[in-house]
Amino acid sequence: MNRNLGQSSLRRRRRPSDPMAAYDQLPAPLRAWLSEAALPWSPKSVHRIWTNARARGASTEEALASLNRAEARMLLRDRYSITFKSNSVA
Repeated sequence: MNRNLGQSSLRRRRRPSDPMAAYDQLPAPLRAWLSEAALPWSPKSVHRIWTNARARGASTEEALASLNRAEARMLLRDRYSITFKSNSVA
């Protein structure tokens, strides 16, 4: 059983914390991005990319664009990936 993670050649990792509690603590733009993500990201990973972008002075849109770039890189590594669905900010 793949536990709703889809078909992916990327390595899965076990997380010691509660991922739903971490998800609930994310800012609204990050929760929206995660709900549309093409890959099963952990809230911790998304938050780290977001925090680094914001620390460099990125706006919300620029931080979300950095998440899109990170996902595009991961999809290139994923041999089962056929298409990349672009995440857009509404």
